[in-house]
Amino acid sequence: MELLSDLGSELWAVLSTLFKAAPYIIGYVVLILVMMAIWSGIKRLLTPKHDYSSLKTVTFGDESAVTSNTVASVVSVVLIFVLWGAFTGSKLLPGFMHAPGAFTGNGSFTYTITTPDGQTDDATVSVIVHPATIETEAPEVSPGDGIAKDDSIAIASYRSALLRVDRNDEMGRDEDTFITAVNGQPITPEGSVKVDFGTVAMSAKGTLNIIPATGIQMEPIWLPAPEAVWKRMTEIATDGFRNSTLMEHLGYSLFRVVVGFLLGAIVGIPLGYAMGLSNWFRGWFDPIVEFMRPVPPLALIPLVIIWAGIGEVGKIILLFLAALWIMAIAARSGVSGVRISKVHAAYSLGASKWQIMRYVIIPNSLPEIFTGARVAMGVCWGTVVAAELVAAENGAGMMIMVASKFQSTDIVLMGIILIGIIGFSIDMLMRWIERVLVPWKGKG
Repeated sequence: MELLSDLGSELWAVLSTLFKAAPYIIGYVVLILVMMAIWSGIKRLLTPKHDYSSLKTVTFGDESAVTSNTVASVVSVVLIFVLWGAFTGSKLLPGFMHAPGAFTGNGSFTYTITTPDGQTDDATVSVIVHPATIETEAPEVSPGDGIAKDDSIAIASYRSALLRVDRNDEMGRDEDTFITAVNGQPITPEGSVKVDFGTVAMSAKGTLNIIPATGIQMEPIWLPAPEAVWKRMTEIATDGFRNSTLMEHLGYSLFRVVVGFLLGAIVGIPLGYAMGLSNWFRGWFDPIVEFMRPVPPLALIPLVIIWAGIGEVGKIILLFLAALWIMAIAARSGVSGVRISKVHAAYSLGASKWQIMRYVIIPNSLPEIFTGARVAMGVCWGTVVAAELVAAENGAGMMIMVASKFQSTDIVLMGIILIGIIGFSIDMLMRWIERVLVPWKGKG
């Protein structure tokens, strides 16, 4: 029951934060959609369509009528960066677009103590909330007259601090004197009172816990602003990271992916053709391929390390295995999907088996193979990053792993963004190669 209660509390805290952020997210989305609608209307007026697609009467369900809208793609990327900047207080955005951030500045509250004989006295606590990167000392204040003495405290933003006021007061818990109110509102152990700059809570033992408001912006250690990530990327590109430049780290990762993928394709494609053309080969290898296909490559990392160590050979073997089964299944599916009518037509024209293979089976199976190649490249790219997280001296995954140990979130985020950009670029390259080498795809 206690575990369920803790899980429920954590879940409610996450949902509360999402509810607070929801109006801002919805507002940004609506703003972008309005801008996109205005832009689309202007573009439609200035450049009306007169091509074939404008004459179609049925477009729903017709794949040829659905193409990627460049404006929508740009707006999607811009929206992501706007939300990122808004919830990190980025200087790239005007202040009115920022989500409420953590409180910084001066504040104060008054607490009331009650003595055993029923006397009460008030004291004021001056609070300075400063950015975590700036060291600030609590100012000296005059204690004033009376049993309760005025005090001060300095707290870093996004942090809280305990204040033992009875160490400053003339009477405290040892004399059965306790805090009974904050800003005139009654407070009890494990209770809290809202103040101008945040919350003043009381621990179970009666100590005040001062919690400045955090807003809904992310703390830089959890999510740095876009300009901080860009600054770190330029530093690493110039000065390097762990004795290698940024391009060298990315180059190592790309080299491993390309070599592993090529080896997997060189073995997997002939294996897939053999399984698609021969009952004996299919019966022999189909159980092996279907058994290994659902096994995630990351599950093989411990075994590959035991077999080949943590060097380059082990990583290449892992990537080879990641690509092998995907390429074999793609080639097998490509052969199985060739229309039998095309084979019969070739035989009726006197074609030999080699000519059928060369002019019918291979061309018609290439679309499936290229689809498998795109999937395999994506899997290999994700696998090499994970492999470098486990054991590597260079590479994109190694950068992320080392940076996470030192809580260098800007480097971690930089690595994630570069991994995504490179992965997207690889997929775009594969699509372009497919359009060039297989122009007949989708044309019957």
